[in-house]
Amino acid sequence: MISFISYTNSRGEVIYYTGSPDLNKLEQLSLGAGDLWHSSFEQGYKNAFPEIVYFAVVFFWYVNDFDALDECVSWRINPNAFAIRKSAWDALKGFDAEITNPTLQALDFGYNFIKNSGGVPLYVRGLYEASALTIPSISSYDRHVFFRKNFKLEHAIYMIFREGFWKISEWVNLMKARKFSFRNQYSLIPPRPLEVIQGQPKVSYIIPTMLRQDFTLMLLEDLKKQTYLPAQVVVVDATPEDQRDVSLYLPENYPFEVVFKWQTTQGSCRARNEAIALCTGDYIVFGDDDIRIPTDFIENHIRLLQTYKASACNGLDIRADHQQQTLLDLENKLEQLGAGRWKVGSTPNFSNANSCVATHYVQQLKGNDINYDGGYGEDTDFGLSLVKLGLPVLFNPFSANLHLKPPAGGYRFWGSQAKLKGKKRKIQPWELDTPVKHIVPVPSPTILYMIHKHFSSRAVKEYTIKYFVLHLFKGKLTALPLKLIRLPYKILQYKKAVFYAKQLIALGKRTI
Repeated sequence: MISFISYTNSRGEVIYYTGSPDLNKLEQLSLGAGDLWHSSFEQGYKNAFPEIVYFAVVFFWYVNDFDALDECVSWRINPNAFAIRKSAWDALKGFDAEITNPTLQALDFGYNFIKNSGGVPLYVRGLYEASALTIPSISSYDRHVFFRKNFKLEHAIYMIFREGFWKISEWVNLMKARKFSFRNQYSLIPPRPLEVIQGQPKVSYIIPTMLRQDFTLMLLEDLKKQTYLPAQVVVVDATPEDQRDVSLYLPENYPFEVVFKWQTTQGSCRARNEAIALCTGDYIVFGDDDIRIPTDFIENHIRLLQTYKASACNGLDIRADHQQQTLLDLENKLEQLGAGRWKVGSTPNFSNANSCVATHYVQQLKGNDINYDGGYGEDTDFGLSLVKLGLPVLFNPFSANLHLKPPAGGYRFWGSQAKLKGKKRKIQPWELDTPVKHIVPVPSPTILYMIHKHFSSRAVKEYTIKYFVLHLFKGKLTALPLKLIRLPYKILQYKKAVFYAKQLIALGKRTI
């Protein structure tokens, strides 16, 4: 049972804390996006519990803590020195009493706080004083308790495989931990009531499009009906000249400034960067060309960011069953999500189909990395790059879109050539000066570029190992002999993908 001290901030909200925080700093923090604050990096907790990589690999942005930041998202909590909103602590009912190791209790709470409960845990330099750089050890048994409570059995077995399957103690501790139950339900921190928009912030809306003028026009009609109108919409259209209808784009038909630009370069990242250069708003909303948005879409993006005093959020992207679905279908799909929809917290991913970012930070990143053109991963790269600036990028359940995903058109038209061989193949941007010949790289070189760019060498190694383990053992065991026969070729494909990824790493981020 933790013994908290209470602090009431200038808004009358109660903050619980342990240890001796700087109360002036805590006051300012409590008015912002965070729900929990600590200074654990200087107290020995930075990158604590590295075994999380066996489960998360590179599919969890926060598998490693970030370097050289005064403030950033981090779930690694020191139980002896942290502060939390009383409302959040009460909603989640505190630490798990079944766990007896206080260090593991705090790490378990922090992990679920960010991963499942819609919380924003922040490391803040100087909130607490630094201390000796050692923490109580986490035993093999503790590790297995954590994995048992949070993950399926297969992940614990994989951990044993990586830690050393010959170690009898690992198997014994796996069996001992089986007395605990796997969690499959989590309490949520309720979203804060959205405040009305303060001032008159200008919003620029970006639409990159290709071979989808009809969908773009439909989205523009949705934008005309917004309760908070964008000040500017920038459409960058890469439709080939012989397939476009110039007469469809009429700026005078809209109650806001519309810039129609015909793209002469190739790639959605280049398109967004060309649009960013034209933006004049305080915020930029990124959208795909094949989405439908309800009338309060933009208003709720701005209200959420202002309410939480945040600068970036990722909206709720709902996949349509077919491209003829409408906003009525979106309403039905949102109702089916139920109460689980309503969590804000640190977003686990990022989508250029539905996101809103303060223009200042978009300019700080200098836009999208065009190394991703012709491939995949640009959304994750942009969102993770914002997080690495120290921003808590929030998930926004209040701004939902319906993603129609038509089978034809869009920028993947260029990227689809990547699977071809021979003379019919069009060279992709990521091939640089070494065109693909006989061996097609798999997975996508740009996905591996993102992984090498953003994650530690250990996480990259674990991704590689798990990639081949899943290739061999996922699915029916009867397919294993054939998979083993094909394994040498699979390895060649992977090495080829790594080759292109490392070429992009050597080239560095490009924006033009």
